[in-house]
This record gives sequence, C-alpha cells and structure tokens, in this order.
Amino acid sequence: MSRKISTLPFFIVLLFAGALTSFGQKNAKSQIDRNIKSSPKLVVGIVVDQMRYDYLTRFWDHYSDGGFKRMINGGYNCKNNHFNYAPTTTGPGHASVYTGTTPATHGIIANDWYDKESGASVYCAGDDSYTSVGTMANAGQMSPHRMNVTTLADELRMATQLRGKTIAIAIKDRGAVLPGGHTANAAYWFYGANEGHWITSSYYMADLPKWVNDFNASNKIKQYKKAWTTLGDITTYLESGPDNNAYEGLFQDETMPTFPHSTPSLLDKEHDFEILKSTPFGNSMTADFAIAALEAEDLGGDMITDFLAISFSSTDYVGHKYGVNSKEVQDTYLRLDEDLERLLKALDKKVGNGEYTVFLTADHGASEVSAYLKDLKIPAGYFDANAMNIKLNEFLKFTYGTEELIKSNSNYQLFLDHMLIKNLDLNLSEVEETIAQELLNYDGIDRAYSAHQMWQNDFSEGIAHILQEGYNQERSGDVLYVLKPGFTNYTLTGSTHGSPQIYDTHVPLLFYGKGIRNGHTERRTEIPDIAPTMATLLGIAFPNGTTGNPIVEVLE
Repeated sequence: MSRKISTLPFFIVLLFAGALTSFGQKNAKSQIDRNIKSSPKLVVGIVVDQMRYDYLTRFWDHYSDGGFKRMINGGYNCKNNHFNYAPTTTGPGHASVYTGTTPATHGIIANDWYDKESGASVYCAGDDSYTSVGTMANAGQMSPHRMNVTTLADELRMATQLRGKTIAIAIKDRGAVLPGGHTANAAYWFYGANEGHWITSSYYMADLPKWVNDFNASNKIKQYKKAWTTLGDITTYLESGPDNNAYEGLFQDETMPTFPHSTPSLLDKEHDFEILKSTPFGNSMTADFAIAALEAEDLGGDMITDFLAISFSSTDYVGHKYGVNSKEVQDTYLRLDEDLERLLKALDKKVGNGEYTVFLTADHGASEVSAYLKDLKIPAGYFDANAMNIKLNEFLKFTYGTEELIKSNSNYQLFLDHMLIKNLDLNLSEVEETIAQELLNYDGIDRAYSAHQMWQNDFSEGIAHILQEGYNQERSGDVLYVLKPGFTNYTLTGSTHGSPQIYDTHVPLLFYGKGIRNGHTERRTEIPDIAPTMATLLGIAFPNGTTGNPIVEVLE
C-alpha cells in the first residue's frame, strides 16, 4: 500500500510533463503555421483613383481617427511608393497593382490604345463578345481578356479550389474588371446616364443577383444627388487654394467654381446620374454598395479566404475638374476618410477586427495645374499636339517624301507604317531614331526614345527605365516621347496624369490588419511589389507574370 502511494507523485509528474510537451508541440506547430502563411477571412484591396501621396500628409489634421489614420497608426505605411512605368493611367494602374507586374508583361498599356493588328483604337476592358447585364446599353460589354496574366485574386481563387469568392466594385468598369481578374465571381460598375444602376457583364453572370437588383430598385442612388457643401468649415481648409480661382472647371449651369455646388444639373434633373461621378458622393455610393456586397455575399463568413476589390473613382473625376490644389479635392478626401471609416467598421462587425487584411494604394498620382505653376513662375506649360502633328508631317514630307509614315499618335507614342517603310526601302530603326531626334526640337518635349532602344537596352533607372517597363513589345509604338516636367496636354483647368514624372508616380501604399506589422519605411517600394507581398502573406502562388518583390518588412 505504501509503495503504491509513493509512486503516485511520479505518475503525476509524468502526466504533467507529457501535457507540457504536447502543449509545447502545439504551440510550436501553431508558430510554424503562422510563419508559413496568414489566413485572414477576407482580403480587401482598395485603389483610390488619382491619389497623390501628399494627400495623406496635407490633410492629416482634418482626418478622423477611424479612416486613413487608423490604417497608418495601426498598420504599415510605405512612404516612398512609386509606379515604375508609364503611362500612369487608370487601366494600367489597376492591372499593375493586382498582377504584380507592369504593362511590359501584363499588356494593359493604356486605357485606350492603337491596336496594330486591327488598325483601330481598343479599350482596355472592352469586349463586344459579351453582353450587358443590368442595362440595355452597351456599357456592360466588358471582360479582362486583354490582360495577359493572372491577378492576386485569380491565384487566391485557384489556391482555394474556387471556394473563395472574389467580388470587384468600382464606378469605372476598368476599375472593377481588371482587379477582379479572369476568375472573379462578379465585377460591378456604375452606369449613370439616365439610369443610375450598378451593372455587370455576361462574362460573369446571366442575371444580376437579387441583392443588386434590390439595391438598384431602392432609390438609394437618388439620395446621393444633393447639394455639395463642404464637410467642415471652409475657412479651415488652409491646405488648399482659394475657392474662387481661374484653375478650376465648372459644373453645367455654374458661373463660378465655388461652394456650394447645387446647380440644376446636379439636383433637379430626374434622370441625370452621370454627374454623381464628379462629386464625393460617388465614393459614398461605392462604399455603400461594397458594404451591401459584404453582407449579401457573406464575404469573410468562413475560414476560406475571400477577396473584395474596391476602387474609389470619384477622386479622379474631381481632380480632373478642379485640380490638385482645390478646396473640392480637399473636401473629397475628407469625405472619403469618412467612407473609409464606415467601411472598416462594417468589416469589424461582419468579419471581425483582426480577421481581415486591407491594402490601400492608388492607380496614379496627378500634376499641378500647369497654368497655376506658370503664374507662380515655375517652369510649366501646355503641349500642343496638333501643332506637333503639323510640324512633324512637314518634316516627314521633306525627309521621306510622304506624310503617311505615321499611322497613329497614341499615349505619347507614334505608331509607324512598317509596310510603307519597307516599300520605300528604309531602315525601320533609322526612321525611328530620326523621328525621335526631330521631336526633341519641339516645344514641351523633354526626351524621346525609339522602339529599337527599348528592345536593345536594359535600362535600370531613370525615365528610360520607367518607359521601358511600360513598353510592351507586341502592343506599344515605335517612337516614345516625354513632356517636360510641369507640361501637360490638357485643358487650362483641372489636373491630369499619365507621365513618368514623380508627381504622377508617387502614391500611397498602406497595409492593415491580420498578418501586418505596425510601422513604416522610407525606402523605395513599387506598385508591382503589392501582389507578391500579399501572396507571401497568404502563402499562395504569385500571379504568373510577377516581376515585383515582397516587401518583407510589412509582414509579421
């Protein structure tokens, strides 16, 4: 009896040691699992159209704690993030964010471009082999067929054997179609005109789901058609220029570009929803539709990771109309901050705080209004493309005896008639170089390159490298030219973009949520780094055209 009692503590010690060993093994396994991948229930990709990096810092004191500040203070901020290619426009921007590569590889070289094969202009998301769903107009004839590679969302879908959902949403069709990739369950965009409906393409589905039809039928769209007054006291908007100035455009019926914006076209016309795009309420409408999708599609509802891609497009429309230094742009970002806070709160409630991962970036930046820079005595100006064409035609006729060598001038690229050049017994690369040298004599042009240079060289830095990353051997032109800094081919009011200059390439990049480290970096990061960073976090394959690299300091 006494011997049995004496062995009891020994067995207890063994059991306790075994339990500790088992607990330690489970902890070690859990740590290994976390080192292999993070498994958020939902990934949310946010692209803000035409957002310069300095909109974060300029308007910082006006932002709430729950929007941009929440993402920066609780997440990771890449302060020196850039596009590494040109043209810096919406279609290529969205494609590059989600494919992890540049137009040289993914093939979306612009919003529209001259197609060498057909001899006509093509649209980056246009596809007339599909029909519109949700409207009788042709606004739904879209697909991602011109994008040559997979997206982050595609790879996530394949990694989950198509069990994870992908939903993409934007006012602009290209802002939804390209991020969603080839395998999206749905991509929705806004058709304004006289309908004001969210629509899609038969590429994704035959009919709109009930929740989209209900949203369209609810008359919620009409709620956004209201007078645009400033969110805060306009006298506190010290980070932007005077409300009444010569550098801003006008809404229909306006005589001055000043608050409040409440013209008949904005308020009174029953069937005129297109105008919503150029107000911050277009972003609010997008956020509300995304939140509706979150609930109706049960995104993040289980342990299989879903993907929600959102693009806020109205920032681009406002920037084009009013310019980067306007009260309107400042107010639009303060309102977007509120929309972002609402979205994050909806994610907290539906998915759970700490159970989702968000990244936020832009598809391009924007330039200051050239007229404003000129008035400040800063070198700037406007490029006259028509004058260039006239002068260049005269040069071609004098040099080669014909004006027909150029088929198209598209996105600061000249497309030459190769057959005619061959018939004239001319050397293509020599013709390219001759035209490039001629362009350097024209007002507003800073530099020019031939396609032969793009083919024969491996540029590692500077403007030439940026152009080369945007140059697609199959689709791009034969002569590329770049305007001087501060010069634009645009109207005298409002801002534009598209250049390889730093004001068009420097954009925000924020990461927030599960698997994301808290901090910031000042080292240069680039747009193609986003997709491989998120793929590394998720433990999935990189998109199949990836040329970027994971930003390792972002990940826990």
